[in-house]
Amino acid sequence: MRIAIIGCGGSGKTTIGRRLAEALHAPVTHLDAVYYDDEWNALPKEKFAALQEELVARDRWVIDGNYAATLPIRLRRATTVIFLDLSPFTCLAGIAQRRLRYGGGQNDATGVYDRVNWGFIKYVWTFRRTMGPRVRRLITEHATHADVHIVRSRRAADLLVDEIIRAADSRG
Repeated sequence: MRIAIIGCGGSGKTTIGRRLAEALHAPVTHLDAVYYDDEWNALPKEKFAALQEELVARDRWVIDGNYAATLPIRLRRATTVIFLDLSPFTCLAGIAQRRLRYGGGQNDATGVYDRVNWGFIKYVWTFRRTMGPRVRRLITEHATHADVHIVRSRRAADLLVDEIIRAADSRG
């Protein structure tokens, strides 16, 4: 299994990624943890793309994150794509819950990289309108071979994760 999880900040990518990776015994990568260092400096784009090429070359993986510029790298190798297309209200609530649970900053152990500012809130609020069409187009172009799931609620996401785990268990 090679699972790419995409969605707005606060949509639950990290939580779903951890849950699937644990149940499927696959390594999980949170792209925010790869992209940013401890000072919130971004990795150079070429190095970030090269690292993703290495990650997707593995037989099994779960990778969560957006990064539309490098999304085709993940989509070309994914067997399953999960696009968490949740409402801005749901995502903002998820960010608030994450902030209450983990505080701000970076936490490599949980994959939570939380830096909330006005620009980020605007990004979350407009994600469906601005990034959603681009993500859908990239999925259509690069993931024709994969099982693609577009999820519009937390409940639907939980049900999908349960279904993926059950299907993997039944295969042994």
